[in-house]
Amino acid sequence: MALFFGVFISNFLLQDRGYVLINFMGYVVEMSVPGLALTLVAAYAVIRVLVAVWNAPRRLGEALVERRVRRAGEKLTLGLMHISEGDWSKGERLLAQSLKGTDAPLISYLLAARAAQSQGSDSRRDNWLKLAFEELPEAKITILLTQAELQLEHKEFGQALATLSHIQKTEPNHPVLLALLAKLYHASGHWEELVELLPQLGFARLETTELESLCTSALQSCWACPKITYEKIDSVWQKMPIRLRSIPKIIAVHSMAISLCGYGKEAEKELRAGLKAEWNDDLVLAYGKISDGDAEKQLRYVEEWLEKHTEDDGLLLTAARLCMTLEFWGKARSYLESSLAMSPRTDAFVLYGRLLKQFGEEDNATLAFRSGLSLVTSAVDEMPLLDGPESTLKGDSDILKKDSSLELIEAESVSNPAIR
Repeated sequence: MALFFGVFISNFLLQDRGYVLINFMGYVVEMSVPGLALTLVAAYAVIRVLVAVWNAPRRLGEALVERRVRRAGEKLTLGLMHISEGDWSKGERLLAQSLKGTDAPLISYLLAARAAQSQGSDSRRDNWLKLAFEELPEAKITILLTQAELQLEHKEFGQALATLSHIQKTEPNHPVLLALLAKLYHASGHWEELVELLPQLGFARLETTELESLCTSALQSCWACPKITYEKIDSVWQKMPIRLRSIPKIIAVHSMAISLCGYGKEAEKELRAGLKAEWNDDLVLAYGKISDGDAEKQLRYVEEWLEKHTEDDGLLLTAARLCMTLEFWGKARSYLESSLAMSPRTDAFVLYGRLLKQFGEEDNATLAFRSGLSLVTSAVDEMPLLDGPESTLKGDSDILKKDSSLELIEAESVSNPAIR
């Protein structure tokens, strides 16, 4: 097409090449139209060359920077790969090299600090964090949180507390700060401090299971004190966020604590309300351990629940515990054997062993205790164990059929102190 138009235009230009006259400030320039066209093309080419020469240093600098950034990114990627594979030394070396030319040095510094700690070099770890702070003072909180997390992983509780206290002065409600403080108090056994932190833990960046574990441990440790009062328990409870107070395991711990302070009826109501909102094994088991409550009333509720939850081994265990409190020994044995037949568990075997001792079956009681122990340790693997008893509870109708035998056992228990 270019050749065609060139020949076509040349044909007209050869016939009449035209005439151009330029008069500017006393200068006169005369040329043909093709001459003007060639002059303009040449001028354009010269200008483009001059502009390219003028921009060459800048473009060369940009190219070099881009190359350095690309190489730094490649080394950062390789460093991450080696760290992920457990090659901490090479990973740290590559991360150090990636700092030359990187546009994200903070990542390299923090990862290098982790790699140094994984090699057991706390001094090198602290040096990387110091360099990060010197180069990026605006990332102070991020760097300090990383330092506290690494110190906590190395069980440097004093240093971690000092670091977190420094952050707390400026960011007291930072979710990661709260999470690390909770973990620190839990790991170091500072239960009172952890309990004081509970009102803020609703904002902490913790998984539900971890949050549940931390809160439960703190409350159990503090509320297990013999001198604890209902008023102190209630004061802590009212300050806790609703998110924590609605966790079944924490409800169970609270109910057990207030029942030991003589508020068994209130504990029973709280557990029953919790079970109505959500059927939970922790609440079911706690319901049978309430002290200073109305055991007969509790047993009636449990037997009503059994009509709907006939295969719940925890509920059967709770029924057995309440029957033992009321000294309904035959009924307790029936519930326990049914629970163990469904799901052998340590607490059920322990309770079964105690019940068998009441009946004077010392050998079977010992086997029951060993069976329960075998579920949590391998130290009794070679000892004889008690076979899981066959279920003797087929529902409420079967219990009613055993009323006559239960009456005989209960009558015997009156005259036999060993069974009592």
